[in-house]
Amino acid sequence: METRLKTSLWVQALIRRCEVEAVPAMVARKGDGDAGTVLVKVNLLDGTGRIYAPARRGDGTRIWIEGAGGGVRSDQEIEQYIERQRQFDSDLWVIEVEDSKGRHFLDEPVES
Repeated sequence: METRLKTSLWVQALIRRCEVEAVPAMVARKGDGDAGTVLVKVNLLDGTGRIYAPARRGDGTRIWIEGAGGGVRSDQEIEQYIERQRQFDSDLWVIEVEDSKGRHFLDEPVES
């Protein structure tokens, strides 16, 4: 059985990883502190960005996938994606990383 870290602690760790690299990151929407799902929005600071959502491979390995169709999207497309996800999950967190280099600072693999 996999030990699960509280979402609030995981979010703090992600924000800290960003801070270490002098990259601004903030909680754009706070969800359930114990078990809320997290979306990570990477703002490229030019009106575009990427959005990442957690998933599992068939073998149970935690990964991240690009949401909103993948790739660089307009801020409007990303916000629409977030709103659709909020309709399914009221405990949703959204963490925004502001990095023109597009770094997400996620530890787990990211797949498209």
